[in-house]
Amino acid sequence: MNDKIDIKVDTSPVKIQPAKNSHSKVESSRSRIYVRAVKGLYQTVRRRMGMVFLSAFMLLPWINFNGQQAILLDVEQQQFRFFATTLWPQDLLLLTWIFIIAAFALFFVTTFLGRVWCGYMCPQTVWTFIFIWFEEKIEGSRHQRMKLDDQQMSGKKLYKKVLKHTCWILFSLYTSLTFIGYFVDIGQLFIDFFTFSTSMLITAWVLFFTFCTYGNAGWMREIMCTHICPYARFQSAMFDKDTFTVSYDANRGESRGPRSRKTDHKAKGLGDCIDCNLCVQVCPTGIDIRNGLQYECINCGACIDACDGVMDKMGYEKGLISYTTERKLEGGVTHILRSKLVGYGAVLVVMMGLFVHELYSRSAFDLDIIRDRNQLYRENFNGHIENTYTLKILNKSQHNSVYTLSVDDLPSEVKWLGDKQIEVVSGGVANLPVSLELDPYLLDEAITEFYFVITVKNSAGEPETQYHESRFFKRR
Repeated sequence: MNDKIDIKVDTSPVKIQPAKNSHSKVESSRSRIYVRAVKGLYQTVRRRMGMVFLSAFMLLPWINFNGQQAILLDVEQQQFRFFATTLWPQDLLLLTWIFIIAAFALFFVTTFLGRVWCGYMCPQTVWTFIFIWFEEKIEGSRHQRMKLDDQQMSGKKLYKKVLKHTCWILFSLYTSLTFIGYFVDIGQLFIDFFTFSTSMLITAWVLFFTFCTYGNAGWMREIMCTHICPYARFQSAMFDKDTFTVSYDANRGESRGPRSRKTDHKAKGLGDCIDCNLCVQVCPTGIDIRNGLQYECINCGACIDACDGVMDKMGYEKGLISYTTERKLEGGVTHILRSKLVGYGAVLVVMMGLFVHELYSRSAFDLDIIRDRNQLYRENFNGHIENTYTLKILNKSQHNSVYTLSVDDLPSEVKWLGDKQIEVVSGGVANLPVSLELDPYLLDEAITEFYFVITVKNSAGEPETQYHESRFFKRR
């Protein structure tokens, strides 16, 4: 018996077919996603939320407070100004609390509502939909854009493409200038940039962020969400069966299939899904939600609005695709209050409480005491002991202040050698050298603890006092 198998070698060239949803003859690295416009409750909420936060981002740097830019993160001068509050490197703990609160807020929201941050408030999503809006206004609807890309280059096509990319670049440039305006004086920035007077460093940063915005929102789009953003990868660690996510009810929708509105689909064994694929066409990441929960889903609810519109036209009940939980789809009852969600919420409340306490207990000035490094004390010609200090005063307020200094817990005979009052400019640091002179027989110990007392009037005109511990040395 011959066990050999005859093999026929096909030497004809292999033809690689494009992706099923690809309509571009230019792109070969990935299938381009043509997002279809959709109207509905969730898209209205998403657009309005996006407009609120976009408007806040664009307008906040232009607000003035007490004659200064209200929000200015001045890295060069090492001061972060937020209206009446200015944070300094000494206030790093406050910034730490802010990042911790933001992290736990993200954990809490994700456990409750899934990746809803990505769909409604993430800058990548907001700017991507803005760029898609430019596409729709210039190139037309989804079908028109696909048809335009399939056409050979012509004057009309070139005009639309140039106009679209020009709008993208101009909006990216304005975004970049606004973002840089949070770190430098925004009014002067716009004047200097358009008069070609900015420094090389600022110009480089403006062009860099312009390129990033143009590339991310115009070209990369869903790649940022599915391949680069780490949130998509670790979000599943915060999900459970009671997390609300955009989900397809397969028990109700299957078996799917096209039909007319008058058809009794139940008699034919069909589910409510008519397999129109609108849920795929409106998805900004190009997934089919009917395949189950996928890490690419950003919970924007576009497929819900599209499906509800179809269900309404067909006369079916809405909610075939909805914000629901895995437990509910399995026929159970969703548990809103559960240990994980309560735990995240409790930690978030505690962190916010600690932040508020730290913020309100923060002083508008600070005092550092530096002793003379050459000698702990010296004896003068009167036989008295002198200790020398350098008082470093930091004015963390937004106005010039006059500080008055004294000592406490030393005998009243102590003699202060040096100025007792000093004015420090806003954000400035002043060094005040002083010496304390005292008869050694008035002290019982070789080392005596005492306090430097610093007093200043706050913005309300009330005195604010701090006590800073130090030591007075004498011979044994």
